Amino acid sequence: MDLALLIGMSAASLTTIAFLPQVIKAFKSKHTKDLSLLMYLVLSFGLVLWLCYGILMNSLPVILANSVTLSFSLFLVYLKTKYG
Repeated sequence: MDLALLIGMSAASLTTIAFLPQVIKAFKSKHTKDLSLLMYLVLSFGLVLWLCYGILMNSLPVILANSVTLSFSLFLVYLKTKYG
């Protein structure tokens, strides 16, 4: 594995894992009052664009990180609309 891919995969892993505490907390508590629906909608749209970019550039770290983070973000949107 070359250095650029290693750095990309490390960065992708860390930024994706950073979403887990919020997802877990919102799921367990069913409390989403303090989450901004607009922020997560805009973030989700940005993640879709990053995913498209990753696919066009054939960049595995960008594709993986943004696919997983998009699923986390959309799950938070779902929880916000259900419990918000």
